[in-house]
Parts: sequence; C-alpha cells; structure tokens
Amino acid sequence: MTRRVLVTGADGYLGLRTVQRLLAETDDRLVLSVRAADRTELADKKSRLERETGTTAHRRVEVVPADLTEDAPLAGVATDLACIVHAAARTNFDIGRDTARRVNADATARVAEFAAACPRLDRFLFLSTLVSVGCRTGDIAETVTEGDVEHANHYEWSKEQAERRLAERFAHLPWSIARLSTIVADDDTGRVTQYNAFHNTLKMLFYGLLSLMPGLPDTPLYLATAEFTARGIVRLTRPETVGGVYHLAPSPDEAVPLGDVMNTVFDIFERDPAFVRRRLLRPEFCDLGTFAFMVDATRGLGASPAAGALRSVAPFSEQMFRPKRFDNSRLRASWPDAPAASGLPLVAATCATLVGTRWGRNPAPNGVTPDAVPQ
Repeated sequence: MTRRVLVTGADGYLGLRTVQRLLAETDDRLVLSVRAADRTELADKKSRLERETGTTAHRRVEVVPADLTEDAPLAGVATDLACIVHAAARTNFDIGRDTARRVNADATARVAEFAAACPRLDRFLFLSTLVSVGCRTGDIAETVTEGDVEHANHYEWSKEQAERRLAERFAHLPWSIARLSTIVADDDTGRVTQYNAFHNTLKMLFYGLLSLMPGLPDTPLYLATAEFTARGIVRLTRPETVGGVYHLAPSPDEAVPLGDVMNTVFDIFERDPAFVRRRLLRPEFCDLGTFAFMVDATRGLGASPAAGALRSVAPFSEQMFRPKRFDNSRLRASWPDAPAASGLPLVAATCATLVGTRWGRNPAPNGVTPDAVPQ
C-alpha cells in the first residue's frame, strides 16, 4: 500500500540519503521539507533534490519550504500522512544553548504538534543521537532517559530534551526515537562527503596540531556509515515496527576502542611521505583535567591553529572519558538482517580517503570531490 511520508531536513546529509532509500525500497510518496529564505533558494534546493533523487522519482516527490523554528511551520502540508521522519537538526557540538533549544528541541515539539493532527499517522520517527544520554557510563538501555543528566555540550542536551518532550507530551503519538552513532563515511569504501568532529580531529592530528589526545584508550566508539544508518531509518519507518527507542548503531561487541582507532589512524598516516617527513610522534592520552587546562591556556592565542584545534575537540572531549555499552537488542529484533559493522577496516578506509584527498582539497580517486552538505 502506498503511503505518504514527510521527511524534514530532506536536503541535509542524512535526510537526503533517507529520501533516496525510501524511493529505492518503497512505493511511498514523499513530502520533503527544506528551509529556504526565499523563492530563489527554494528553487535551488528543489533542483538539487531532483538531481540527487533521479529524474524518474520526481512524480513521487513534493518539496515544501518550512522553517521549523517558527509557529505552525507545516501548516501548508496536507495531514493525510502515514509517517513523519524528523531529520532536521543542527548537529555541531559547539552549538550555543539557545540555538540548540530552538532548532533541536522546540522545533521537534512543533513537528510533533503537527503530527498529532494527522489522523492516519502510524509512525513518527525522530532522529536523535547516542550521546543524548549525556555523561552516563556503563550499560545504556533503549529507553528514554530518566532523572537528571549531565551533558558534555548543548547539542547533546537539546537532543535529550527533544526525546523527553516526545515521551512526556506526545505519548499518544506512534513515536520512535532512533539514536544514531557517529557517521564517519558514506559507505564501507570510506568515501567522505560530509565532515564532522571525527574528521576534523583526525585533520588536527595529521598536521601536528594536537599532541595530546583526551580520553581513555578503552572507551568504545560507535562508528557507522551513512548507508547503514539510512537503511536502518527506512526499516524503522515501517508500520509493523514497534515504537520506542532504538540504538541505530553497532552492537557493543562491534564498537572499537579509542586506542585501537588511534593506532589504525596513525598506521595510515605513516604511509604518507609528507606526514613521515614531519616526524610527528603519536599523541599521548591525557586526563580530562590536563586537557581542560590546555584549552584554557590557549584562549589568549586567539585564532592560532593550535588554539583552534584544541577548541574544536573540547566540546566532545568529556565523552572520551565516559565509556558506554549501548544495548541495541530492540534494533536487532526489528532488523534481524542488519549488516555487521565494519569496525577498524572502516576507520582505515575513511582515514585513507581523508589523507588521499587532503580532507577534500584534492579529488577522490573516483573523481568525486567531497562537498559541504548541511545536516
């Protein structure tokens, strides 16, 4: 049966890949909401979406403008929807608290209010993040977080606030929350077309701007590809999938220790002649207090590369000292044929791409140059 599905943030990195998967794997008709300041920007985004989704798909796709920070942003969208995928968000770790609240928490509530007016709705899927659980450690269940939670940055806090609002104010909706892991590449080839804190940290290490690495060597990292994540999102949109929280991430035994990631990264770095000529040592792990002292000490250096490198890592550094085991048994039950995580081979492939293209400044071997696609 053909369903009508709304995807917010459809022109973002993950939103677009979700749209492509929905078009490839379902007969759904899609309403794609994008933020556009004027008609010219809307026309540009429509053209790009048409190119990216393929010419044969345009009859199944409707593109609508929506600023989710405004009141009733989806008032012009018909309410005969079966599913809403809320992918729109600001995902940078250094986001300010007020912006994070407006764009990530308040906007999610507005989309949920619209969802409540859709009588045929059978799934409201909110894309969150594993670190919405904040600085908790140990075993993390696929449930909404309860009690007071300390967060390392405002991004994490805003996603946790959005989750709580769904659970507390919109319990009557058929909601699901997909907590996503860190996306490091488009697919298992290591192709990179969207940069985040993971890639930027490796860049700082490659150019010798970080001599100390905050974190515990045994802290597990949950790394995934956009392909894996988009496939999982599409699975969770299906009406037969039970609602609730899902850790859309590798299983705990597939997570990779931070120390192993660093060793793999430097094994790749040391194959590059220019890196070898710089005679850089592998960074030592440091405790959180030492790293915080270094960040504070560089504040007077202004826009120097070293100061910028430390400040770019600081917003998420505390998580490197907070090891977690994310249970994903609910995900595996709903997606029994989910592909296994690639682990360190994915890290190696991604790092090789970054070094080979110099973080996008040079064309990739397949002729594709990474571009900056907003999330």
